[in-house]
Amino acid sequence: MNIGLYQSAASLSALERWQDVVTQNITSSQVPGFKKRTIEFSSVELGALQADTKARMGSGDGKPSSFPVTTMGISFRPGESIPTRNVLDFAIEGDGFFQVQMPDGSRGFTRSGGMHLNAARTLVTTDDYPVLNQAGSPITLQPEAGSMSVSADGAISQGDTQLGSLGVVRFNDTSKLMPAGGGIYLLKDASVEPIQIDKPLLMQGYIEGSNVAPLQEMIAMVQIARAYEANQKIITTRDQNLGKAIEMLG
Repeated sequence: MNIGLYQSAASLSALERWQDVVTQNITSSQVPGFKKRTIEFSSVELGALQADTKARMGSGDGKPSSFPVTTMGISFRPGESIPTRNVLDFAIEGDGFFQVQMPDGSRGFTRSGGMHLNAARTLVTTDDYPVLNQAGSPITLQPEAGSMSVSADGAISQGDTQLGSLGVVRFNDTSKLMPAGGGIYLLKDASVEPIQIDKPLLMQGYIEGSNVAPLQEMIAMVQIARAYEANQKIITTRDQNLGKAIEMLG
C-alpha cells in the first residue's frame, strides 16, 4: 500500500473542508452578528499540509504515518458595533446573547440586535422571531400606551408602563451552541441552562457587525490554493513513480 498517496488525498480532503469554512466566512462577512467559523487540524506530521512539495517526496523513512483530522468551531469574539440611529437596534457590549422564540417554541440565541415591531406590535428580529424578555415571554406593546423606550440595561417601558427587560443571557461554554442560520444559535443539549445577565450593557442605535476579517480570509484562500496544488503534484509524482515501478517489475 502506498501510504503517501492516501496521506496526500486525505490532505486534499482537509483542505477542501478548510476552503468551505473560509468561503462561508467571506460570504457572511456582512451579516450582522455573524460569528467566524473556525477549523483546527490535528494528528498531522510536520509539513503534511504545507506547500513545500520537496519536504514530503520521500517515503519509507520509518516514520509513523498520520492523517489530518479537522475540528470545526465558532469564534464568538465580539464584532464591531455599527451605528444605525435606529432606536430598535441594540448591540451587546461584552458577553451575552438576546433570546428569541423559534417557530417550534424553543429558544434561540443571537448577537444580532436589529429589531422592529411586527403587525401585532410584537418586538421581533429581522427574521421575524419574537424577542423574549427576562421572563422568557415575547414583548408586545399596547396600541394606546405611547412609544417604547429601552434603557442602557435593557429595561423596556411604554409611557408609564414597565414591560420588563430584554432577556440577555450568557453561557459558560459556548461550544454547547450550534448555528441555525441567520445569526441564530441553538443549544446542542437542551439540559444546558443559559445564565441570565441581570444588568446587560446595551448600545441603543447600534448593531454588531460580523467578527470576520475579509482580508485575512482572502489570505487563507491563497494559502489553501497553494497547498492544494502542492498536494496534487505529490499525488501525480507518486502515481507516476508507482507506474514506473510496476513496469519494471512486469
